[in-house]
Amino acid sequence: MSSEALPTAVAVVHEWLVSRAGSEKVVEQLLKVCPQADLFSLVEFLEPEAASLIPPGTRLQTSFIQNLPWAQRHFRQYLPLMPLAIEQFDLSAYDLVISSNHAVAKGVLTRPHQLHISYVHTPIRYAWDLQQQYLQQAGLTSGVKSALTRLILHYLRLWDLAAAHRVDCFVANSRYVARRIWKTYRRPATVIYPPVAIDRFRWQQPRADFFLTVSRCVPYKRVDLTVAAFNQLGLPLVVIGDGPALASLQQQARPNITFLRNPTDAVVSDYMERCRGFIFPAEEDFGITVVEAQAAGAPVIAYGRGGCAETVVDGKTGVLFKHQTVDDIVQAVTHFNQHRAEFDPETIRCQAETFSEPRFSQELNHYLAQKWLKFQQGDELE
Repeated sequence: MSSEALPTAVAVVHEWLVSRAGSEKVVEQLLKVCPQADLFSLVEFLEPEAASLIPPGTRLQTSFIQNLPWAQRHFRQYLPLMPLAIEQFDLSAYDLVISSNHAVAKGVLTRPHQLHISYVHTPIRYAWDLQQQYLQQAGLTSGVKSALTRLILHYLRLWDLAAAHRVDCFVANSRYVARRIWKTYRRPATVIYPPVAIDRFRWQQPRADFFLTVSRCVPYKRVDLTVAAFNQLGLPLVVIGDGPALASLQQQARPNITFLRNPTDAVVSDYMERCRGFIFPAEEDFGITVVEAQAAGAPVIAYGRGGCAETVVDGKTGVLFKHQTVDDIVQAVTHFNQHRAEFDPETIRCQAETFSEPRFSQELNHYLAQKWLKFQQGDELE
């Protein structure tokens, strides 16, 4: 089905536009599938180099949070106001509303004659399954601030459940997220994997003698496990990333580990194209960098839960380990080194191509057109 089968009055809703990360790349592709769409976001503080994800001529509307004090640097502190803010967008002029959701975007208010489809990157994790981990990492396990935060998260869960009932159809970015949507909202979701810029990478480059990880240095990414494992292994490792845990990781690391903070995209691509293997110990909803590494022909050594279990073929495009432990990573890297000649870069690249941008656009366009037709005919949508 072509985009002509879609309505002309389309709204795309996203939580916040501050970087060109995975969810923003989905928004970019949504606007290509629906070039006539208007864009709504709670805030927009994109750096000049990321502003191109919004096509010229796209009408963008932000919420009152955009103009609150210190919003540019600390907009996340306004989380308690975000449910209210998202409900203030007037979407009454649109036939199709597409929310790109990892927090509150699905909570927009729509009318019976409007079709609302929500592309879910994740249910709001710090309010649901990761609440205890979030509180521990923030140092909020006890005291007045802890009690207040728990109260806010309780309120957010109640609102989030109510907001889920405002969605006509859910789309998940992985089977893992689809299971979490069912667990949280008891709603089915169609899986459409997010777009990855496959053509940005060359896969035929000679491999060098180092391993690579690319990640924000925050606790749940478990870069600490990778550093500890390579301290034991003594093999060369390059860590690309920044974040609050970076200084601690640098102090723990031995001389065989090198850190690069905020290199350009071209530098990151070059390292992916030359590394012996890509290390990924986090449990992610999808994990775009894992697919990018495979696009560069690099075998992936990853934790076998979450999105990685769907994007890495164990034994063919990488090695999956079962537990988030240092010993498991050491054993996986050792096993990989013993069998690395069996990993074919072309096979690895072919696996990555199943997650390309054209594939995403085609699948999403077909899905939207199909749901819109059923909605017009009054058929069941789920």
